[in-house]
Amino acid sequence: MTTLVAGVDSSTQSCKVVIRDLETGALVRTGRATHPSGTEVDPQLWWTALNEAFADAGGLADVSAISIAGQQHGMVALDIDGRVIRDALLWNDTRSAQAALDLIAEFGADALAARTGSVPVASFTLTKLRWLRDAEPANAARVAAVALPHDWLTWRLRGFGPADAPDAPLGPVLEELTTDRSDVSGTSYWNPRTGEYDRELLIAALGHDAVLPRVLGPAEPAGVTEAGALVACGAGDNAGAALGLGARSGDVVISIGTSGTVFAVTDAPAHDESGRVAGFADASGLFLPLVATLNAARVLDATAKLLGVSHDELGRLAEDAEPGALGLVLQPYFEGERTPNLPDATATLYGMTLASTTREGLARAAIEGLLCGLADGLDAVVAQGVSAERLLLIGGAAQNSAVQNIAAQVFAVPVTVPTPGEYVADGAAVQAAWALTEQRPTWTVATAATPAVDYRPEIRAQYAARAL
Repeated sequence: MTTLVAGVDSSTQSCKVVIRDLETGALVRTGRATHPSGTEVDPQLWWTALNEAFADAGGLADVSAISIAGQQHGMVALDIDGRVIRDALLWNDTRSAQAALDLIAEFGADALAARTGSVPVASFTLTKLRWLRDAEPANAARVAAVALPHDWLTWRLRGFGPADAPDAPLGPVLEELTTDRSDVSGTSYWNPRTGEYDRELLIAALGHDAVLPRVLGPAEPAGVTEAGALVACGAGDNAGAALGLGARSGDVVISIGTSGTVFAVTDAPAHDESGRVAGFADASGLFLPLVATLNAARVLDATAKLLGVSHDELGRLAEDAEPGALGLVLQPYFEGERTPNLPDATATLYGMTLASTTREGLARAAIEGLLCGLADGLDAVVAQGVSAERLLLIGGAAQNSAVQNIAAQVFAVPVTVPTPGEYVADGAAVQAAWALTEQRPTWTVATAATPAVDYRPEIRAQYAARAL
């Protein structure tokens, strides 16, 4: 009889479920549901979407184990009765930018990097708790526990939740909250070197102590569902993707989704006092130095909309332009930026001449600007001692042939494009299998494209000359 495991990617935009064969990793069926847009969301909507995605995938009756990976950093604040106090602030909510600066002023960037692996920015949970303390003190005073999105969903999946919720028969047992190394390392109140919470930082941010989720190991189960399926520890989204891709030493993953990320699996933790590289943990027991940008695929969305074309047509226009777009440079900070830390920045188009200001030039500048920002992130990760021998380019935008070919010109490292897949959910499925069997599976990941190396350093140089 076939044993099935399920993996979930509860991302910013949607909830995706993959159900795979335990032995081979073969995809059996999938499900999906949408999430609301915005930078703050009622977590109950994630729970509704999770159940809709399960139903769309044919249900969980025949599934033996499940794991949930989710968007990092989001602040889910719970009261003593397990109720959500206010809408969760998501990673892309920048209202806590001043709170990040205040915490850095109080503790010092070097000290924070040493204690938590990262210098906090507006994305991180610690800064959102300080914002809550300062902006909504009555809500902050009610906080009895703090969870991340995947923590809260895992807790609910196991039957816990608000005392008055009919689908939470086990009640508001806050001490049953669990998390994993990868997701908790993005809070800025957990030390990836020691594996311990830094309660002093939590209290400095929130104003008082609170229940925090128990941190589980990579193969350690969180519990079971009401139906008896094993529930694994879960992961942050990027760590889930690394696990789903089977990323190894020498691989650097570049993901172009709602956000852009550059990360690698390493044996040693990162410690970047500049704050460009976050020293996260991974989902396998190792570490995940990571650079994140706020502006990624939406740069292409905005440009395609402006030009009135599809993404495929945008790519064709870009490939009709010369490398460097005759000097046209788009610095794509449409939503501010996280790396570099410029929350109030806006996008700027440079080098407009009669020759460069064409539909083709703008399409090319948009793709080059997006990729140059990620190339800056790659440089920062490599500066932390990471060996970059192969780039794994993933995310929806990575399937555009123009993005692939221009990436081979922007990056000085060979690019591989894995077959399109839900790699965050796949990584969660790997976790589910690992928790069920106590052995990490080695499922095969196929390759869709390997664009020929065509490095053009002048593209990066032109972009760097316009950098803020």
